[in-house]
Amino acid sequence: MTVLTVASDTSHDKARARAGEGERAAVKKNRVQLDFAPRAMERLNALKAKTEAASYAEVVKNALRLYEALIEETEDGKQFLVRDKDGVVAPFRLFL
Repeated sequence: MTVLTVASDTSHDKARARAGEGERAAVKKNRVQLDFAPRAMERLNALKAKTEAASYAEVVKNALRLYEALIEETEDGKQFLVRDKDGVVAPFRLFL
């Protein structure tokens, strides 16, 4: 079992931090507990190593940012394309 702690990213906290109000804005944190099957844990470890992330939480936060961006772009009607080693371009199906 793996336990990750991730910070809440509320737009209010971000705005206060950017505005430089007084001391550094306190970031509220929420504890999230995730159970990973052995294969999923191997994938998490591999991603942590490949990205040189400092923690599992960093890997998960980056994955959530990417996932959110992909969903937003897809909702806007955009399409993701991949190019293979021969230069052939094809749609990348994110959500089947």
